[in-house]
Amino acid sequence: NTGMVPVPDYRLDELAKIDHPAKIVPATVEFVDIAGLVAGASQGEGLGNKFLANIRETDAICEVVRFFSDPNVEHVSKKVDPQSDVETIKTELVLADIATVDKALPRLEKEAKRDKSLMLKFETAKKVLAGLNEGHRVLTLGLSDEELASIKDLCLLTCKPMLYIANVDEDQLNAELPEIDGQIPVPICAKTEADLAELDPEDAKMFMEELGLSESGLARLIRSAYALLGLQSYFTSGETETRAWTIPVGAKAPQAAGVIHSDFERGFIKAETASFEDYVSLGGEKGCRDAGKLRQEGKEYVVQDGDVMHFKFNV
Repeated sequence: NTGMVPVPDYRLDELAKIDHPAKIVPATVEFVDIAGLVAGASQGEGLGNKFLANIRETDAICEVVRFFSDPNVEHVSKKVDPQSDVETIKTELVLADIATVDKALPRLEKEAKRDKSLMLKFETAKKVLAGLNEGHRVLTLGLSDEELASIKDLCLLTCKPMLYIANVDEDQLNAELPEIDGQIPVPICAKTEADLAELDPEDAKMFMEELGLSESGLARLIRSAYALLGLQSYFTSGETETRAWTIPVGAKAPQAAGVIHSDFERGFIKAETASFEDYVSLGGEKGCRDAGKLRQEGKEYVVQDGDVMHFKFNV
């Protein structure tokens, strides 16, 4: 199952209060949902290989780990042990990558002999296989950017950043959870999220307040995934629409313009830019212009999260 999910961002509503657009368009993240993996998935246990193939093209992996203790929902291993479950999945992903690299190496060696420029890819694959055979994920092997780029088309599963989601009991939503693989998991109670989905926005807000939550677990998850992927948003806003555009952190103004249309990047001249804070506090574009807060940024400008931008281009 694939779902395109809007990224929650209160700033869109604040901009809309100023510009009164005909529509509001949030940024989105695409999630691919697969069934749980079991031990032996890399060898085809369950529907393992089929499901693993479905996530090879993703940019990151979110792993849902059972923390809740409902006796009516039987665990495949007959016990709730989050750390054991994480190790099982890690092992299956590592084994799947070993099989991928093992299969590719003879071909990569032949290609490297014919074309010396492909030697880095072959040598990196050998280094990766050695690390995998020791039980390490590719992302933890300390490969250089150049080495990672050389093996990108192998679509290795353990080369992807991981986000851990703790599926907890309702009374654990505000509890301190143990780290998984060096990171704090995102707590979500699936039962609570199902209840929230049935409520209108006002009732949902009241329900979350009763639980001591400022936002839903789903909203937390989406924002965490956005950050994990190294993404940020800038805005365009006017009478037609207020929209969040997704760009990589560190993107320069022409690259940001190209997200709207390739012509914007190709013919980029400048970007009229205001920070979100200035745009809201000064009442929009005119207020920013009058206060000298509407900047004229060029091709080398690194776009900041929350910038409100208007591009000038010529093609």
